Amino acid sequence: MPRKLIIIGAGMASGRALEKLLAAQPDDWDVTLFNAEPRGNYNRIMLSPVLSGEKTFAEIVTHTDEWYAEQGVTCRFGEKVAGIDRVAKTITAENGDVLPYDKLVIATGSNPFIIPLPGHDLDGVIAYRDLEDTNRMVALSEKPDARAVVIGGGLLGLEAAAGLKLRGIDVTVVHIMGHLMERQLDPAAGYLLRKALTDRGIKVMCSANSKEITGKDGKVTALQLDDGTELPCDLLVMAVGIRPNTKLGADAGLAVGKGIHVDDQMVTSDPDILSVGECVEHDGAIFGLVAPLYDQAAVLANTLMGEPDAFVQKEVSTKLKVTGCDLFSAGDFAEGDDRDDIVFRDPARGVYKRLILQDNRLIGAVMYGDTSDGAWFFNHIKDGTDVSDMRDTLIFGPAFQGGASADPLAAVAALPADAEICGCNGVCKGTIVTAINGGATTLDAVRGATKASGSCGTCTGLVEQVLASTLGDDFVLPTAQPVCKCTDHTHEDVRRLIKARGLKSMPAVFQELAWKTVDGCHVCRPALNYYLLADWPLDYQDDPQSRFINERKHANIQKDGTFSVVPRMWGGMTNATELRAIADVVDKFNIPTVHVTGGQRIDLLGVKGEDLPAVWADLNNAGMVSGHAYSKGLRTVKTCVGRDHCRFGTQDSTGLGIQLEKALWGSWTPHKVKLAVSGCPRNCAEATCKDIGVVCVDSGYEIGVGGAAGMDVKETEPLLKLSTEGEVLEYVQAIMQLYRENAKYLDRIYKWISKVGLDWVRDEISDDTTRKALVARFALSQSVYQKDPWAEHVAKEQPRYAPLATLTLEAAE
Repeated sequence: MPRKLIIIGAGMASGRALEKLLAAQPDDWDVTLFNAEPRGNYNRIMLSPVLSGEKTFAEIVTHTDEWYAEQGVTCRFGEKVAGIDRVAKTITAENGDVLPYDKLVIATGSNPFIIPLPGHDLDGVIAYRDLEDTNRMVALSEKPDARAVVIGGGLLGLEAAAGLKLRGIDVTVVHIMGHLMERQLDPAAGYLLRKALTDRGIKVMCSANSKEITGKDGKVTALQLDDGTELPCDLLVMAVGIRPNTKLGADAGLAVGKGIHVDDQMVTSDPDILSVGECVEHDGAIFGLVAPLYDQAAVLANTLMGEPDAFVQKEVSTKLKVTGCDLFSAGDFAEGDDRDDIVFRDPARGVYKRLILQDNRLIGAVMYGDTSDGAWFFNHIKDGTDVSDMRDTLIFGPAFQGGASADPLAAVAALPADAEICGCNGVCKGTIVTAINGGATTLDAVRGATKASGSCGTCTGLVEQVLASTLGDDFVLPTAQPVCKCTDHTHEDVRRLIKARGLKSMPAVFQELAWKTVDGCHVCRPALNYYLLADWPLDYQDDPQSRFINERKHANIQKDGTFSVVPRMWGGMTNATELRAIADVVDKFNIPTVHVTGGQRIDLLGVKGEDLPAVWADLNNAGMVSGHAYSKGLRTVKTCVGRDHCRFGTQDSTGLGIQLEKALWGSWTPHKVKLAVSGCPRNCAEATCKDIGVVCVDSGYEIGVGGAAGMDVKETEPLLKLSTEGEVLEYVQAIMQLYRENAKYLDRIYKWISKVGLDWVRDEISDDTTRKALVARFALSQSVYQKDPWAEHVAKEQPRYAPLATLTLEAAE
């Protein structure tokens, strides 16, 4: 008869233990899983990409409802456990249910520490701990001119700040210490990190002491510092540390200190109760990094199965990626009279490395900007290797030791078998090599066999290097993935075959390319729809049902089910008629939020779905068309006022921007496209971080491509210089069509250029015949697709929706 196992807490540590236990003894346990959150296990490490918008919550779920069902786990999510009766060996749920157990696992995690400042209980003061906190921060991005303050300059605080900034929120980080991440970085590396964050628009205040949180009507309004500085905010995030959640264990009479005491087998002071994760204390230490928690999970599972095992605290390294900044630290990097430093600086590349030596042994390492040799240095720290013979070249890493050449694989080849590759999952090189020799010859196979690179992903490149060094000539670089599970073809294959075989419908693609499903899926249909309409504009009819919901609704859906409507403002220019129409629409439909976007347009947020056609009708009546803020297509052409108004302007940037927007709007593209035209090199329109940017100079126009200002921050690459507005219009249309015809669906221009090369793009559009053919094909596509979807929809609905002017006149009568 299966033994009854109750687990309290569905976090990453208990989830890993449950995986191991059920894989080995699926029929031996009757498992009931409680979780205070209304959901199961998800990867908390990846909450920051959810905050920034890089990932959805679904993408970071570790165990789905289907997985729990398949494993026979009884899930009681959204329920807390009220108490434990150790004598009766039962737990009592909040609703009064009493459940018996043979073994009990407490995995209650930790609670975020909230500084007890005056005002800490105001609405809008939150921690950054779970999905609800993340959703609160995402919701703030919908508020115009939103401002946030983050208290805490550690990893969690910086991730929160970075995600908020990417959501368009004004963010200030307040840190009490003299430099950021002082537990992981020395002052020099902390300075570089602060500089990088400041360059990304995040304000950072170090040596700043918080005094009081002020509010109005029960909501936070500002943070007061002890020097009198006031930081206004709509949201205040505290990311100042965590405390083990020991209450349930303490109330049950278990031995508790900083955390719930456990022995080497993860057993508490009660032999039938085990504990794991951030709530435990082992030999005086508590834990917050995922690597030791996964080690604990493995030991706990073995203990439940009766297998000998013991948890051992290990030296840990920290390899982090904060807003695109590569960081690595390990060991002890404090200063001391008996210690020596070896420091390497390359300001041009933003690289800093510092090694700390004691008695000719490496005891600490801090690296910023280039962390590729981190595992090698970490191995020397753990082993206490005497580095006397390599001292002169030690800072340059393994490729320069013993006369070795700078082979890019030399670093990983030099690592011993016990060198840690994946810190999150505690996977060493030897484990990976064993898996490779056992047949795991791809990254996915290694990940499946060992879990290496399966958590935060920062070690992916290192795992691939282990593959390459182990397999030698047999190693094949990772290839493009299939479009989806419906086919084995890559995006590139599908594009090529659609053209080569003249496939002009989805059924033709499914049949000729041997699709595994009848009608495709939600992944492949949007891509196929784009490829077909881009290649066959006269033969293929756009399929709205193969578009994402925003493109089907011609508006951006919001988290509360309402919509965002953005009318187009050519080149960022507007007039009194348009502004009056917008104001009237806002009043008429009680639209709660009006936001001026970074693309020089006005966003109407909170429009009810049933009101969309009527809102469009009234805006159309004022001559305004859809701004396509929801589309994989041209979004905006941002401009400055140019020479007509600015004393520095060299050309008519506004006029050129309007011409470009009117030529390009309505064009479907692999991903969204943003343009800008700056009237002089002072670059007020920020043309150098757009997909395509035009900077006006005395001699004409400088065109750049491949900029980005989202998850990746990238300056445009100079493409060419032109003399006339006519040339700019022609070349930009050619670039757009070249991108449309060759890029993978959902690749921004900078990603496409990184694959095909800037020289190829330049060569293609510089050839007169090729360029003019591209422009002609773009014009053909525009003749079909340059239509206002709002106007088309309204025309079908008329006369149900009367224009605003008529309604106003009737009211006056």
